[in-house]
Amino acid sequence: MPSTNPAATEIRVLLVTGAYYPEISAAGVQCRAVAAALRGRVECSVVTTSVDPALAATEIIDGVTVHRVVLDRRHRLSKVRASLRLVACLLTAGRRCDVVHIHGVSQKNVPTTVLARWLGKPLVLTLHTSGQDEPAAVRRLGRMAYRAFMSADLVLSVSPSLSERYREASGPAKPVMLTPNGIDTQRFRPATGAERLELRRSLGWPDTQPVVLFVGFFSRDKRPDLLFRAWRRLPPRPVRPKLVYVGATGAGYYEIDGSLAGRIRAEAAAHGCAGDVVFAEPTNEVERYFRAADVFVLPSAREAHPLALLEAMACGLPSIATRLPGATDAIIKDGVDGRLVPVDDEEALADALSGLLADRGVAGAMGVRARETVLDRYDISKTAEKWLAAYHTVLNRN
Repeated sequence: MPSTNPAATEIRVLLVTGAYYPEISAAGVQCRAVAAALRGRVECSVVTTSVDPALAATEIIDGVTVHRVVLDRRHRLSKVRASLRLVACLLTAGRRCDVVHIHGVSQKNVPTTVLARWLGKPLVLTLHTSGQDEPAAVRRLGRMAYRAFMSADLVLSVSPSLSERYREASGPAKPVMLTPNGIDTQRFRPATGAERLELRRSLGWPDTQPVVLFVGFFSRDKRPDLLFRAWRRLPPRPVRPKLVYVGATGAGYYEIDGSLAGRIRAEAAAHGCAGDVVFAEPTNEVERYFRAADVFVLPSAREAHPLALLEAMACGLPSIATRLPGATDAIIKDGVDGRLVPVDDEEALADALSGLLADRGVAGAMGVRARETVLDRYDISKTAEKWLAAYHTVLNRN
């Protein structure tokens, strides 16, 4: 329950997530943005795992106390140590909070759920990832994992598709609140002509060569290789567009296929276009790329509520995404504020790309409407208010 101290007006929330700033994950980005938006009304702390041993075990980031549990997935002993440290962190931070909020499904869910119940703290679970955060996938993790998954006091879901899957398994009595990802629309905003020119020069891009942008880690589900093949279909004249990939390509990150980037590099070299294919490391200043590019492409075969797509749209960038029911088609209205193409349809993707690059008037108008869509439906303030409503709901039940 909240503190009985009359001076303590803030709700204290422990956010449990798989990664947090400066490491990058969609859930971590959302936690940081919402914590900032709710400052003064919610006091957040974080327990997170980390793959970077150089990061501090505990530090203050933007006024939020962050506890990190370093994990090396390659070594069993590291996993054992991480499990013990996780329990210690959860006990320490859990005693000081009013609500525990778990983000996504991982091995952290079982100990987090058990400790929250033992401490008498209400539990909120947010479903973030298509495939991973769904009942069928969690069942495969075992009975304890599934029980933890189904026992949250309130479930939030970033997309209609994830909401539907959870309700199918839990029945109508189990509450699920749709809470789409939100965007800081001041940080992610269209660039002026002068800003765009300065950004392109700082990134080493030519002033006039069009740039096609991909943002995401290199997993098979993200289909970066499909985008490369579609881009290869574009005519090289009058100017071949540059293809820029931003995201993790190597081992150490969940789900990454380290061979994808290597194959793209080899094929680009074989076709004499290696100079037009750029690989950039993951960055916490990704808005620089969105604000400088010409077209954004999300060629994924699996998404829930893709943050990168919303970030691109917030920057007024005309965007192409694969049509994923209850996910991308809940964001984009095809031909109005973006383009939707069938999954794994290389030709359709190439045609959509070619069309947006050829008609800059249409592309520009689509980008303007994309920005309006995000302002109307996905500003971070809207997400923050839904999280706050969820915390009040579970506290009022206890």
